[in-house]
Amino acid sequence: MFSKEESRLLRQEFWTSFGKSFPRKWILYDTKLKGFSFKFHFDTKSALVALDLEDDLEFRIKYWEKLVALKSILIDDFLPEAIFEEEYLLENEKEISRIYIPLDEKVSIHNKNTWRIVMEFFNEKMSLFEAFFEDYKDVIEH
Repeated sequence: MFSKEESRLLRQEFWTSFGKSFPRKWILYDTKLKGFSFKFHFDTKSALVALDLEDDLEFRIKYWEKLVALKSILIDDFLPEAIFEEEYLLENEKEISRIYIPLDEKVSIHNKNTWRIVMEFFNEKMSLFEAFFEDYKDVIEH
């Protein structure tokens, strides 16, 4: 077991190391679309990259319908393993809509031996997610 402080320091070290290993500016929250953001998630049990729709229901529905219309393109041309969940419950009980790609290996942010696998997964999958977004942003936006 790790103390909260040890865990915090390990998390900080991972994200600093990731930034140095793959130095680029990710889109993440800077999509220019309300409630529409990309996320990296890595904890003691799993890792994933996600596209989250978190705003009010009207915006979620609007963007979700457009993303579902583009689903075959996303899956065929970019991320065949993408999972679409219109109603995804976060740990804090907040409901969002999410498209995500989980890493299918047992990893933990507390295990430095798994960090390289996660970093490479994040870089590859988020790059593809962002390429899809850049190619189809106009369709999603309007």
